[in-house]
Amino acid sequence: MAEQNLKKVYGLFIDGQWRPASDGAVYTSSNPANGQELAQCAEATREDVDAAVKAAWKVYPEWKKTTKEQRAVILEKIADRIEENAAWLAKVETMDNGKPIRETTAIDVPYSVRHFRYYASLIRTDEGVASVLDGNMMSLVLREPIGVVGQIVPWNFPFLMAAWKLAPALAAGDCVVFKPSSTTSLSMLVFTELIADLLPAGVLNLITGSGSKSGQFLLEHPDLCKLAFTGSTEIGKNVAKAAAEKLIPSTLELGGKSANIIFADCNWDMAVDGVQLGILFNQGQVCCAGSRVFVQEEIYDKFVAALVDAFGKVKVGDPLDPETQMGAQVNRRQAEKILSYVELAKKEGATVACGGDFYTANGCDKGSFIQPTLITNVTNNMRVAQEEIFGPVAVVIKFRTEEEVIAMANDSVYGLGGAVWTQNLNRALRVAGNIETGRVWVNTYNQIPEGAPFGGYKQSGIGRENDKAILDAYSQTKNIMINLNEVPSGFYPAK
Repeated sequence: MAEQNLKKVYGLFIDGQWRPASDGAVYTSSNPANGQELAQCAEATREDVDAAVKAAWKVYPEWKKTTKEQRAVILEKIADRIEENAAWLAKVETMDNGKPIRETTAIDVPYSVRHFRYYASLIRTDEGVASVLDGNMMSLVLREPIGVVGQIVPWNFPFLMAAWKLAPALAAGDCVVFKPSSTTSLSMLVFTELIADLLPAGVLNLITGSGSKSGQFLLEHPDLCKLAFTGSTEIGKNVAKAAAEKLIPSTLELGGKSANIIFADCNWDMAVDGVQLGILFNQGQVCCAGSRVFVQEEIYDKFVAALVDAFGKVKVGDPLDPETQMGAQVNRRQAEKILSYVELAKKEGATVACGGDFYTANGCDKGSFIQPTLITNVTNNMRVAQEEIFGPVAVVIKFRTEEEVIAMANDSVYGLGGAVWTQNLNRALRVAGNIETGRVWVNTYNQIPEGAPFGGYKQSGIGRENDKAILDAYSQTKNIMINLNEVPSGFYPAK
C-alpha cells in the first residue's frame, strides 16, 4: 500500500525517471471543492516532450518483441496494483476533480481495473487469421504494434480515460507518451508512481502541462505514429489536423449534446432516475450527458414536476462525504461558463424550472458548486439545446410522435450518446436504430462497461474505444501471402 499523502511537487516521468521540467516551470493543482492547493506539477517544455518521445523509441524495439502473454501478465499486474490502492486513487481523483467519492469508488477506479483485465484477456485469446484463397494462396493476417503513440485525456474522467487509452495501447505492444489535463493531473501522476516498476523504462512516459504548451508540443512532434484524444470538438479538430499533416491515424472521442427521450409508456421511476443519471453524474461534465431531455406531450407537465422535485432532493456537498450525490464543478471558470448558458437560456425565452445558480450551502461557498438545473420552454433551435454546456443543466423539450423526436434528436452536429425510455421493445429498437449516434441506451443511461464499442457520429469523434476494435487502431495489419503451388506461375512461359 502506497503512502497516502500527496507530494508537494510532481515532476515528469521520462525514461523511467522522475525529473523537473527542463526550465523548472510548474503549475498549481487545486481542490475545486474548497480552493486549497493540492500540489505543484511540472510544465513540460518542447525539449521535455522530445525527450519523452525519444525514450519511447529507445525501448520500442524490445517492447514490441514481447509476447502477448508477457504483456497480458503486465496488464494484470497493473490491475492488481490499482485494486491494492483503490481507496487512495479514488480519494486523489475526488480531491483533484471535485466529483463525489461514491463515483470514484464505484465507477472510475474499479472500471479502470476492469479495462486492464479486459485487454489482457483479449490479447490472450487473439488467434489471428489464416485462410486459403483460390485454392493455392494462403493468407496470413498478423497484427503488429504501430509504434510510439501520443495520448491526451481531459479533466472530467482523468483516471478512467487514462485506462481507456493506456490499456489497449500497452496490450498492442506500443510505447506511449501520455498527457493528462493540467486541471487534473494528480491521479495519473500517483498511478504512474504506483506502476513504474511494472513496465520497462520508456514504455510509458508522462508529461504534464497546459494544452496550449505541452499538449501542442506533443501534437507537433514529428516522430509519433498515432494520436489519441478525448475532449472538446474544437480541440479535437486541431488533433485531427496534426495527425493528417503527419499522415498518421487518430482516435477522437469528442463533444456531445445527447438526446434522452422519454415516451409516455416509460417506467416512471426508472425514467426520472435516468434523467438524473444522464445529467447529474459527474456534475454533468460528461461528453455523452443526456443534456436534451425530450418528453412526450401526454406526460410532459407531470414528468417535469417530478424532475423538479427529484432535482431538489439531490444532495450537493463535500465530494469526500460518501453521502454526497453531486460534487463541485472542475473549477470556477467552468462553473461560470455553465451559468452563462443559464442566463442565455433566459434571454432566449426559456424558463429555469429549478436551480440555475451557484450552490453555497453546507460549507460549499468556497468551492465551484452549481445547483442541479432544469430549463423548460425550450425549442430545439435554441443555443442551449444545440451547444454543449458541460454541466448539471438539462433542457426539456416537448414532443408528440416518434418521427418528430427522431428528427429533433438528429438535428445536431453531435452524435455521441442518447437514450430511449419506453416499455415497447419494438419502439425502442426503431428509435434507437434511427438516431444518428454512436451509443443508444434503452431504459438506462451512462453505462460504460468494457466490451462495448463507444464513440461518436458526426462531430462527436472518430473511432471506437472500450472493446476489441480499438486494438486495431493501436496496431498495424500485416498480410503474408504464401504460394502453395510448387510450379512456376506460367505467366512468362519459356520459349
